[in-house]
Amino acid sequence: MLDAAAPNTRRRVAELVRRLLAKRGIERAMADDDDLSESGLSSLDIVNLMLAVESEFDLKIPERDMRPVNFRSVTRIEALVASLMGQSDPVGG
Repeated sequence: MLDAAAPNTRRRVAELVRRLLAKRGIERAMADDDDLSESGLSSLDIVNLMLAVESEFDLKIPERDMRPVNFRSVTRIEALVASLMGQSDPVGG
């Protein structure tokens, strides 16, 4: 089940990140493991990203998961989404 879902989830998360970076005027290629804060996103941008993830995937991120580490990279966001949607962790923990 995850094999088909994971690439789609990663693609959707990456697109959310790309749009947010573009909105901030940051136009650079990013790897899925690149640190978003180091790429120029502020803590407010990360909050906006969290809200966009909730909307995109129609889920509610529990307060316990609203930690910067979960929004550090596309890979970390993908893992969070997968866990909240009841899928196994795509990055192996």
